[in-house]
Amino acid sequence: MDELRVAFLLFPNVTQLDLTGPAQVLSRLGNARIDLVWRDAKPVATDAGFSILPTATFADVPAADILCVPGGIGVADVIADDEAIGWVERVGRDARWVTSVCTGSLILGGAGLLQGYRAATHWAWMDMLPLFGAEPVAERVVVDRNRVTGGGVTAGIDFALTLMAQVRGEAHARLVQLSLEYNPQPPFDSGSPERAGEELVAQYRRRAHRIAPNREAELRAAADRRGRAGPGSRGSS
Repeated sequence: MDELRVAFLLFPNVTQLDLTGPAQVLSRLGNARIDLVWRDAKPVATDAGFSILPTATFADVPAADILCVPGGIGVADVIADDEAIGWVERVGRDARWVTSVCTGSLILGGAGLLQGYRAATHWAWMDMLPLFGAEPVAERVVVDRNRVTGGGVTAGIDFALTLMAQVRGEAHARLVQLSLEYNPQPPFDSGSPERAGEELVAQYRRRAHRIAPNREAELRAAADRRGRAGPGSRGSS
């Protein structure tokens, strides 16, 4: 098997499971190097209250076979960051696979990498995708040519196994699924807005607004700054 270089963007206020779930799965691709990339080597604070050490800097990783961008509260800051979004754009331009988990798809969009592509994201932020020229799709994992995007947070494991099957074949992905004993049996049936019901969805939205009250405005401003919106996208959002 050819060696693969897998680059994950690591940024302040990332949702760590968006990153660590897929990283754990993709570390079993076989003959693959996993890098967690940020502008410097200092610990990066996640939204879970602990930090993760980058393994490489932007300068260390000018190219990768697989680019993976997680989501998190810090997404709008990344899109507004010229150095960070520039690295995503450069690496994504030539990567064999351009991928994301959760709201990481908005970063891909901010880098101009989802224009005209179908894409997934967290259900609560689906209406942001058209601002970046992407077509939102309410599915757990969306594959459109060499773009593979996962839905919210826990979809990262499904996403990584789907990508693995594309890269190494279904038999390899099935073996990795077994090795991780990935056999989800959630205790509650409230993992989607359709199943959770209106009251729980409203409660979530109030909580999300308290945590990041300006997030929607910041994402819209970032989309405007990058000029990524497709025709008529504002009307659809």
